[in-house]
Amino acid sequence: MTSKADWPVMGSPVDHESNKPLFFEQHEWETIEAATARIIPTDHDPGAREAGVVRFIDHYLSGIDYIYAAADGSGFLMLEGKEADAWRERIAEMQENYRQGIGKLDEISREKFGAAFKDLSDDRQDEVLVALSGRPKPQPISLTTEGDHSTFLQGSFDEGMDFFSALVLHTRQGFYCDPVYGGNKDHVNWKVIGFPGPKSLADTNTCKYSVQEYYVEDYDWADLIPYLKERENSAKGEEEKQGEQQ
Repeated sequence: MTSKADWPVMGSPVDHESNKPLFFEQHEWETIEAATARIIPTDHDPGAREAGVVRFIDHYLSGIDYIYAAADGSGFLMLEGKEADAWRERIAEMQENYRQGIGKLDEISREKFGAAFKDLSDDRQDEVLVALSGRPKPQPISLTTEGDHSTFLQGSFDEGMDFFSALVLHTRQGFYCDPVYGGNKDHVNWKVIGFPGPKSLADTNTCKYSVQEYYVEDYDWADLIPYLKERENSAKGEEEKQGEQQ
């Protein structure tokens, strides 16, 4: 198998100004946009709606043309052979997952409130998402919040996920991703979390963008990690004790 560096590049970067769906029907687009906006809502900071998360999800579900961005950010890698076949199968399953999930959202919405999900108030949309997921609505968290909290890794896969779990994962990915994939419009999320980020993928490959200035320098790890400091002090105390005995 050849390196991805040798794969041909096709297409162009995702147009953040376009709201034309590639996979979704218009009603589906509006439904997913509304759902993602409840998963990462807009408050004093931009949320999923401002970041264009629905665009990220729509491009991802559209086929195999937006899977791997080219290293220079100029377009996307062309998938061929077994790699392409595997991705087509995976995307087809997720397409069906979304179509059924959107239908279920509207079904619950109409049963509970007599209207489509996208037309409900925020609070009622939250009730529908709780009913769909079978999980309570999570409470806001901060750096001082105690308890167990779930997160996600960049390499998380969506295979085998139910619709709601996939939607949450994709919402997070679209919110935090490099803008080349269609989400994180105008770097809104990076600004929220204080991450300057590269202006383009090309900057990371040419090393024009660097995070060196953010590295912690001139510190002893023992000062930063409490248990190391305790172990160091204990060792010094033992040495002093042995010296006194001698």
